[in-house]
Parts: sequence; structure tokens; C-alpha cells
Amino acid sequence: MRFSVQVDVSLREGVADPQGATIERSLPHLGFDGVTGVRVGKQIVFELDSTDEDAARSEVDDLCARFLTNPVIETARVTLSAVEGASR
Repeated sequence: MRFSVQVDVSLREGVADPQGATIERSLPHLGFDGVTGVRVGKQIVFELDSTDEDAARSEVDDLCARFLTNPVIETARVTLSAVEGASR
């Protein structure tokens, strides 16, 4: 089976986000008042061939822990969807 994978990576709660802080400080100067709590993250999208959804999720979790994120300061939210018409 082929799966479409989306990994949303964000900084853990309590970890300083200087990029988010810079954006937040700049917004009032651009006329966007009242915006608070700006946090910056990244999104990684790819396709993965796997035997089933559980195996795919396990592989993506391992990929996140070993390569796509820094588990000390970042968290990952994974979304998997089967790709219609795709087979191994």
C-alpha cells in the first residue's frame, strides 16, 4: 500500500521560538494588531510504501525520531492517508 504522509513539526512548549517572536513583534508595524502567540514550524510531505497503516505509522515515527525532528526540542504530528489506486 502507498500512503501520503504529512509531518507537522513544531517546537515543544517552553522552548524559545526567536523566529516566531520576530514575526510577532513585526506584525503591529504592518497593521496587524492583536496577533499573539506566534510559533514557527515546518511541514514535511512525502509518500511511503508499506504493508499496512500500522507499519507505515511505525516507520514514520522512527523516521521522525531519527532524522526529521530533534526530539529534545521538537514534536511531530503525523497524518497518514492511503493513496487511492496505489499498490506495492
